[in-house]
Amino acid sequence: MAVSMQRGCLAGGNGLWAALLCLGCRLLLPAGASSLGAAGEAAAQPHRRFEYKYSFKGPHLVQGDGSVPFWVHTGNAIPSADQIRITPSLKSQRGSVWTKTKSIFVYWEVEVTFRVTGRGRIGADGLAIWFTEGQGLEGPVFGAADTWNGVGIFFDSFDNDGKVSSKQTLIIKFCKQILFFHSDGSTQALASCQRDFRNKPYPVRAKITYYQKTLTVMINNGFTPDKEDYEFCAKVENMILPSQGYFGISAATGGLADDHDVLSFLTFQLTEPGKEAPIPEAEIPEKDKEKYQEEFEHFQQELDKKKEEFQKDHPDMHGQPADDFYETVSDRELRQIFEGQNRIHLEIKQLNRQLDMILDEQRRYVSAVTDEITKRGAGIPGQQGQISQQELDAIVKTQEEVLRQVNEMKNSMGDTLRLVSGVQHPGSAGGLYETTQHFNDIKEHLHIVKRDIEHLVQRNMPSNEKPKCPELPPFPSCLSTTHFFIFVAVQTVLFIGYIMYRSQQEAAAKKFF
Repeated sequence: MAVSMQRGCLAGGNGLWAALLCLGCRLLLPAGASSLGAAGEAAAQPHRRFEYKYSFKGPHLVQGDGSVPFWVHTGNAIPSADQIRITPSLKSQRGSVWTKTKSIFVYWEVEVTFRVTGRGRIGADGLAIWFTEGQGLEGPVFGAADTWNGVGIFFDSFDNDGKVSSKQTLIIKFCKQILFFHSDGSTQALASCQRDFRNKPYPVRAKITYYQKTLTVMINNGFTPDKEDYEFCAKVENMILPSQGYFGISAATGGLADDHDVLSFLTFQLTEPGKEAPIPEAEIPEKDKEKYQEEFEHFQQELDKKKEEFQKDHPDMHGQPADDFYETVSDRELRQIFEGQNRIHLEIKQLNRQLDMILDEQRRYVSAVTDEITKRGAGIPGQQGQISQQELDAIVKTQEEVLRQVNEMKNSMGDTLRLVSGVQHPGSAGGLYETTQHFNDIKEHLHIVKRDIEHLVQRNMPSNEKPKCPELPPFPSCLSTTHFFIFVAVQTVLFIGYIMYRSQQEAAAKKFF
């Protein structure tokens, strides 16, 4: 949208706004030009001192409450341990991050490492690096305010004016009385260069230097892992910026969207040769230094007191490192795995005991049926006795087969028990399937035995008598066959589900690491 501009603002005090725009005619210097001024001044390099209160860098970038030390983030910015996502790849997002305090030095240099990534061929809207007299926490200009006193370096990734001017770097200096035109800012730029900074194999780096009233921008396009592979972008001379200001970085998306991630923002104070840099201790008032010293001594005394109390309460742990008293994440996961295996081990032992009970009952059942059939076959002479003997042999063989199947099932359960007692293996689900098949075979053989017995009794008894099965010895009342099969089926399903769940958990853990 077009916004009117007010007159009367001087460009750094060196002329009218019209004269300032004359400086904005796309300054392009040779690639070998110095980033700190003329060739005669390049020999006298300024002194650089890192300013941690105006910088951030991963890892461990955020604190426990989600804040970044010495910085404030607004809008849709999302800080994490390794970076700050100024805006996610969603439509109509705005975010920014600013220093909490103003800088106390005149000349400076910042090195910003960032990524702009998106799935589309073109992206939007872009990212801006700021040095302003006030914090532009929110606004329509790349997520920041549209009026400021300072300078903004814009990395524009969307073609607003239709002149194929996207993916460019713009240097724009404003006074408070001037409003920003939302048309790529090309008419208000002091200098610019064309650079493609989206979807690069390595992070893009920008080095912005303000020294002796000269602002220089160097770009590393992200095609190489070399951090010092900078190319000249633009330079503006005779620029007067506020002596104190806030550093910030903001981004915004529109109908198209990109992820705007800032990996690091490093600030350095530049001091002219021959001039001494301010002593770090001089930045903190004496009253604050005394207060911080008192707080430190108080905390140190409290810590020593807690240590002495702990040593008195735990004399046997004297000399052991504190890490030995806490359980790590890997130790906790290993303990949970062993506890689960122990529960499975106990369940399988219970199943094994119940299988022994079933085997004893089956043997008594076979013995009772054999004795009864032998008694009835002894009273039938001749051919019928021979036929009964053959059928009896068939029944006995069937019962022996049932016993064999039960023994195999018992052995299978024993193998499974030994397997669980050792290291858990994903292939143990096959043994469970075989055990289920054994139960099905037992059920089928029991039906065959019942059918053979009924057929034998019908042939040996007179036609006028109603067939009656022999009385069986009483079974133990503690567990019926139906309840046992239901219990075994439920335990088998639970065991298979647990094995599948553990396999999925292990696969997910391997994929994560």
